[in-house]
Amino acid sequence: MNTITREQLVAALQQGGVTLVEALPERYWQASHLPGALNINHDEVDAKAPALLPERDADIVVYCANVNCQNSDIAAHRLGVLGYSKVRVYKGGKADWEAAGLPLQAAAPAAA
Repeated sequence: MNTITREQLVAALQQGGVTLVEALPERYWQASHLPGALNINHDEVDAKAPALLPERDADIVVYCANVNCQNSDIAAHRLGVLGYSKVRVYKGGKADWEAAGLPLQAAAPAAA
């Protein structure tokens, strides 16, 4: 499994061209996620990835809650099976990002 450190991820995001995917259930993504991250729960990769990630050779970084969370590994594996060739896992996840003082964003509330 290819991994990426926080420092490498920050640099990649500054350069642009990397797609972030949070592999947690939608309610966690709604509450907070890394800026610009898409939400594809680890058990929905097969159903959602083709529409949300149309480019199989895109640079994709998958993360979840913390270093102990396995959702990102599961999602990255499924993406690989589906033919995505540049998938890395940010093992520290949301907890590492937040601990470093980096910003998180919440989803916009649904219109009433």
